Amino acid sequence: MKEKKSFLRNPSTQAILTSLLCIVIGLLVGYIVLLLINPAGAGDAIKTIVINFMSRNSGAARLKALGNTLAKTAPLLMCALSVCFCYKVGLFNIGAAGQYEAGACLGLYAALAWNLPWYLCLILAGLAGALLGSISGILKAYRNVNEVISGIMLNWITLYITNTILSKPNVKDIASPYTLKVGAKNPGGIIPTGGLDALFPNNKTVTLAIPLAILFAILIWVVLTKTKFGYELRATGFNKDASKYAGMKEKKNIIVTLAIGGALAGIGAAFLFLTGYQEWSTTQTSVPGMGFNGIAATFLGGLHPIGTIFSSFFIQSISDGGALIDKSVYPSQISDLISSLIIYLCGFVMFFKLTFNQMLDKREEKKIVDTRFGGDTE
Repeated sequence: MKEKKSFLRNPSTQAILTSLLCIVIGLLVGYIVLLLINPAGAGDAIKTIVINFMSRNSGAARLKALGNTLAKTAPLLMCALSVCFCYKVGLFNIGAAGQYEAGACLGLYAALAWNLPWYLCLILAGLAGALLGSISGILKAYRNVNEVISGIMLNWITLYITNTILSKPNVKDIASPYTLKVGAKNPGGIIPTGGLDALFPNNKTVTLAIPLAILFAILIWVVLTKTKFGYELRATGFNKDASKYAGMKEKKNIIVTLAIGGALAGIGAAFLFLTGYQEWSTTQTSVPGMGFNGIAATFLGGLHPIGTIFSSFFIQSISDGGALIDKSVYPSQISDLISSLIIYLCGFVMFFKLTFNQMLDKREEKKIVDTRFGGDTE
């Protein structure tokens, strides 16, 4: 008879517990930093960071702030899924930031210059990200160029290409460095609310992007765990030589994986810029943090597509909460510090799990000894 596995031995349980441990330690260190800056308001500041929209005075203000957080969670979730999908196949897609830029570039250009409807802009944004991802995939498959190196370089190349393309007269606002407002130039280019405006009456940026992002997370989980295609991709990631020996096309799988990861990140950009939440600044000189924040959300979510949904919301929530603290006393970047600490701690997830299992082993051994010898080990 097969022995029933302990609840604490369950990998999902351990993933949740280790993620919670990372969050607690990250918040504790953030609180200590706040104490060092100004002890008087450290408690209120860390509370504001954690509860975010709940710190608002009225119900309407809370709903609007929650809507803003959800609007930014959708693109973050897509970037996290991009990293997660590739990581499950043995690839580290640090180029998600560049693929996000490519999606913003073609998605916005299609909406503003070509006046295309939102769903076509969404498809084009995904194709742009997929194209950029496939470049890293081809370099990896045929020239063994590490995807981290090619991804980082493509991030910066794509940034300046995006700035150049979106600086066209019919796309960029003449009086500012930002692109034109999609809602004013092409109302059909805005992702519809799908009835969510009834739940968030004061916030029009809460759109179908949010449920679509969740559906993408479920789809990625199904593809990776329930399909032959997903099995072949994961097999290639575990050992590409063995998968080649088994008759799998390992080069094709590498390219397809990074292309899919790129498409997810590109769609993520469309989920932000096609909601009218913000415009692209054509003078920015740094790679958008959304792609890198996706790494935090991925690892905090236990490298699981479903867990990534909740971790993406948490990461975005504490980021928004950091913007609400008293900036005359504390830097808003304190939330970025906490996120960075969580990422760092997530690198020790395997160590935490190993330590936790060793503690369980010792407890079970002691229980067996107590049962056999009545607690007398002499």
